[in-house]
Amino acid sequence: MNGAESLIATLVNNGVSMCFTNPGTSEMHFVAALDEVEGMRCVLCLFEGVVSGAADGYARMAGGPAATLLHLGPGLGNALANIHNARKGHVPMVNIVGDHATYHLQYDSPLTSDIAGIAGPVSHWVRASTAPEAIARDAAEAVRQAGTGQIATLLLPADVSWGDNPGGAEGPVTVSGPAPIAEDRLSRAQEMLRSGKRTAIMLGGREISGEVTLLASRIGAATGARVLTETFPSRVRRGAGSGVVERLPYLAELAIDSLKDLEQLILVGADSPVAFFAYPGVASVIAPGGCEQLLLAGPEDDIEMALETLLESLGAVDAAPSVHPLQLPDLPAGTLDANAVALALAHFLPEDAIVVDEGITAGLACFPLTACAQPHDWLNQTGGSIGWGLPAAVGAALACPERKVICLEGDGSAMYTIQALWTMAREHLDVTVVVFNNRKYSILELEFLRTGARGGKPGPKAASSLDIGNPDMDFVAMARGMGVSACCATTAEEFNRELESALASPGPHLIDARVAPLALG
Repeated sequence: MNGAESLIATLVNNGVSMCFTNPGTSEMHFVAALDEVEGMRCVLCLFEGVVSGAADGYARMAGGPAATLLHLGPGLGNALANIHNARKGHVPMVNIVGDHATYHLQYDSPLTSDIAGIAGPVSHWVRASTAPEAIARDAAEAVRQAGTGQIATLLLPADVSWGDNPGGAEGPVTVSGPAPIAEDRLSRAQEMLRSGKRTAIMLGGREISGEVTLLASRIGAATGARVLTETFPSRVRRGAGSGVVERLPYLAELAIDSLKDLEQLILVGADSPVAFFAYPGVASVIAPGGCEQLLLAGPEDDIEMALETLLESLGAVDAAPSVHPLQLPDLPAGTLDANAVALALAHFLPEDAIVVDEGITAGLACFPLTACAQPHDWLNQTGGSIGWGLPAAVGAALACPERKVICLEGDGSAMYTIQALWTMAREHLDVTVVVFNNRKYSILELEFLRTGARGGKPGPKAASSLDIGNPDMDFVAMARGMGVSACCATTAEEFNRELESALASPGPHLIDARVAPLALG
């Protein structure tokens, strides 16, 4: 085997069988090796931000990492935003970044850069392989590192790729499973829940499963504690049959008000909540100053076992959870706005669907109004860097080809990674994309108001930088130009009809939902 062949074989031996790629010259021996080594599926994306976002969506649904193949420092740079999102969501990823041959680096050719320096801020582990006989061992270590919910970035010089590796591929590595919870933390959580103080349990981590929502709801029922999730958990099971849990509001002012009476906060896979941004006169820390906080379990810990143990120690194994019933709303009529889209989605959502949410302001209504829809998984934008939704839908659909994927996408966010539509068409992915087309960066208009800049009232130059009309973007034409069937909806009745049709048909579809901008005072 050459180095590239031993690298791919090692990844396959360790269950990494999906590679999202946008290669260049330095990676050609890796590309050639795809035809020599069995077991690796390679999916081409037309921009590196789609590559990394698709790897994120895939890992969230597959439960293990995909690989990315990126071209030198600039290719990695193009992928950074969605690697950042994956890192914030505790999503595993193995990045393979091609580099110049080791002997060529000294000449500082145009594409030479500090790849390790670029990778460092968004990676938990970075290594450059320096010899063909080392690449398989380094790849195995990358998988081991990623297996714990981390970002592993491996640099692959061209001569390491084409050089002979007499040792061949590495076999499976041992990846640490979820860590058990320390007894002292469990005991303290038990004490807090029995204290009679105003207490909340906040859920987060890589996945909030249906069982976790039910366990937490049972603890809440037995102790009177509130149960809520962090604002944007990576993946959460929702809909009929799931436990009733609150969601911490996004707006700092609302989140602070929501928790203002708490005396105790138990964190289960979640970080201590803070505001997304600083605002004049608004606290950065969400929980009240006198609130005791306990980190019961981190994202890498065995959250389900911790809740089961806690339930038993409280003597509450017979406590019944509060469960969402199946309750589908009537179809909306008349004006097409965010609420109408949300009601139609709740009405038509297929059982066991996957919803990828980057609807931004226009999508805010969809989450609460689908609480009693058919059982489904909901993937959230964890790192705040837009352009994640369309690529994540690609990855989710490849991980779960038997399930329907619905991508809720803001018009401005869609334009960051619109190339993902081409990959959906090429791979025949079962994705329905709903673009909330209000021709505004409405989230930025909202933030302009909240920060108090210029008294909250943008002048003509500022207003122009928040408006993405003139010319108006034609998402139907863009989608069709990349092989995706598409239509436009301007009324609730049109949207109902188009959504029902798209969800009943296989393959990718896009609905350009013309909704009004967010009304701001």
